[in-house]
Amino acid sequence: MGIAMALISALTYGVSDVLGGLASRRISFVRVAFVGQVGGLSATALIMLVIPATPAHGADLAWGACSGIGTGLGMAFLFRGMSRGAMSVVVPISAVGGVALPVLVSVAFLGEKPPWLTWTGILIALPALWFISRGTDGSGSVSRDSVYDGLAASGGIAIQYLCLAQAEASSGLWPILSGRAAAIATILVAAFVLVRSATVRNTAPTTPSVLALGIGAGVLAATALAAYLYALRTEFVTVAVVLSSLYPVVPVIVGIVFLNERLRRSQALGLVAALIATVLIAVA
Repeated sequence: MGIAMALISALTYGVSDVLGGLASRRISFVRVAFVGQVGGLSATALIMLVIPATPAHGADLAWGACSGIGTGLGMAFLFRGMSRGAMSVVVPISAVGGVALPVLVSVAFLGEKPPWLTWTGILIALPALWFISRGTDGSGSVSRDSVYDGLAASGGIAIQYLCLAQAEASSGLWPILSGRAAAIATILVAAFVLVRSATVRNTAPTTPSVLALGIGAGVLAATALAAYLYALRTEFVTVAVVLSSLYPVVPVIVGIVFLNERLRRSQALGLVAALIATVLIAVA
């Protein structure tokens, strides 16, 4: 059951990234991230009103809020990266770091001992990131800045997964709820900093269709985190994280097949290596 929930988390997260990426190419990525988290907060609150919730505990709410800080940072950088780079590149970069860092922390501080396939995957991931970051193919589909955004997003995603894993399995959706609230606050702070640095530029007006994409991205992301939280009830952190981190498969397929994103041969090699690294860690 835990493996199934982790895979559901990967699928919903992948679709969420596609929706958020499409929206961030039409309006400010900050607006997309903010609207998405508001949608996730609203959906989580509605579900908790319908389904009886267990009493909230301060520690679980705190870990959920810390996870939300990671979410806010991760989504802000991820959507910025997709707004100025290839979806099929930025998302895998964010996933490799997002899966490798939690595994290393789990080994160093939580006493978990992953098998040798996991370490093989991590070692493959390092040169994969270097190949992916080697400039563009002349079409402008991959920029160095978007690669840096993907790497920054991976740090936020790692914080998101690690902190959420510290919440008690019996806490229900309370950590998800507090996490959405913290994510909204984090995105607002990030927006203020980015506006001051002139990183955020005026874009097209927010139409209902784009608004729907942003809300859908946030609701699906919250669903993915809830599935991940339930997966932790029966699986180790390393297993739940790596299976949930298979989500790049969805945006990669969409980006290459439907959005005609083009990559250099070396970048394609790095992308394949990154996916292989994630799979090796997942099946270990």
